[in-house]
Amino acid sequence: MARKPASMYRRVKGPAYTRRKFIGGVPNNRILQYHIGNRKAAETGQFDVILHLSVDNAVQVRHTALEAGRVIANATIRKQAGTQGYALRVHTYPHHVLRENKQATGAGADRVSQGMRCAFGKTVGTAARLKRNQTILSIQTTPEFYLVAKDALRKASMKFPSPCTTKLIKGHEHLKGLV
Repeated sequence: MARKPASMYRRVKGPAYTRRKFIGGVPNNRILQYHIGNRKAAETGQFDVILHLSVDNAVQVRHTALEAGRVIANATIRKQAGTQGYALRVHTYPHHVLRENKQATGAGADRVSQGMRCAFGKTVGTAARLKRNQTILSIQTTPEFYLVAKDALRKASMKFPSPCTTKLIKGHEHLKGLV
């Protein structure tokens, strides 16, 4: 049976379900790395420009969408800045367990399907619950790669189910006009 579309899981409704010990077989998180690039330079404050990508609405983002955004942002900035010219960080972790009560369709489905009896559902993935204006990704770099970093975050925002905003957190005054 095919996966349901991610649009079914983007609304934040009900309490978060994070109790993995009560559920058997939660799928693995697809996010491979949360810190990429020159992490040492980022921790010591050597980068002069910090850009944040934040969501405009409260939304749930599936772990596959977070990984897709991370991959495209990393590939875009790594081509220009190299592996030591930036630091990218994923700020959210998908704690919320998504469940799906599968329904049988087709001939004879009424005899096979249980309807709403025992409708707890099987786990299909995880999602990060984000509040309005919460940061998803951030990139630290030098002023020469500012526009590339901004473009990388723009491409990453296409992977998320909510409109996103790129903010210049730290940088030179002449860069603020380019935002």
